[in-house]
Amino acid sequence: MSLPWLVADVGGTNARFGLITEPGGRPEAVAVLTGSDHDGLPEAVAAYLAEHAGGVQPGAACVAIAGPVKGDHYRLTNAEWSGSVRDLGIPNAWLLNDFEALAASLPHLRGDDLVSLGGPEPSHGVKAVLGPGTGLGVGGLVPSAEGWVPVPGEGGHVTMPVLDERDHEIVQALRADGLGHVEAEHLLSGPGLSRLHRGLALVRGTDAPRLSASDIVSRMDDSLCEETVEVFCGMLGTFAGNVAMTLGARGGVYLGGGVLPRIVDRVLSSDFRRRFEATPTLNDYLSGISTALIVAPQPALVGAAAWLSRRLSSDTSDMSNMECA
Repeated sequence: MSLPWLVADVGGTNARFGLITEPGGRPEAVAVLTGSDHDGLPEAVAAYLAEHAGGVQPGAACVAIAGPVKGDHYRLTNAEWSGSVRDLGIPNAWLLNDFEALAASLPHLRGDDLVSLGGPEPSHGVKAVLGPGTGLGVGGLVPSAEGWVPVPGEGGHVTMPVLDERDHEIVQALRADGLGHVEAEHLLSGPGLSRLHRGLALVRGTDAPRLSASDIVSRMDDSLCEETVEVFCGMLGTFAGNVAMTLGARGGVYLGGGVLPRIVDRVLSSDFRRRFEATPTLNDYLSGISTALIVAPQPALVGAAAWLSRRLSSDTSDMSNMECA
């Protein structure tokens, strides 16, 4: 397929783009566009190609979407964009779930791309990846005879797990405040930090202002904001442990998303790892699983590039076999 290839990671807030100029290469000409500045994905792609990529016409594309993917159709969970990847006018274009792409990046992350959050060294085996951003993404990576296979999921929409009395009180307060059914994404995301802050204020009987996630993490001298981040990290540990057991992710659990790289030190000093292991029947199982935070820039673009290179090389190989037959 003619180069360059387009890779994209499209979330509820931002759309990230890059170009692959050689098979197996890393994304180049990376740019981040604000989704609300564009009417839809085709318009955002056109803007990227015109303004950041010299007007090139990609010969192939892999677009990672923060939402369900069905064939060539997508719908963003936390934004209004929906449609078909065929609308981009790029030949050989494919869609992935964004955490499917993030999972595909895991074998390509090294050294400073990761920060250990506890446990042994990662091992070969099923891996899980999850992370809070505008929403809460979950995916997996499964070894096979043909290589690693990324697995998409919508685990962020499961019912929010609670472990202790404080968790329970927060969830009950938010339900009474009108939230109704509380999904994990409702609390373990950027907007979730704001809901947690609101829930803690209700539990504490404090008349606190409604704050954004960025306001909360920048006000660690405020006791309610500090407790909000503490609760967030602890709840995330419980959720990550559940994902690890559900997938049998003995090869490691990796955390991504846009929120955690901003608060690395807080996550490291938090209750995350203790809560990750805190199950009365399988804590030995969980203590043997590594946990790490992805701090690499734009890792989903790396995963989309790896997936696309493998897909196109497979197609080329199939064509060669057909010609030889």
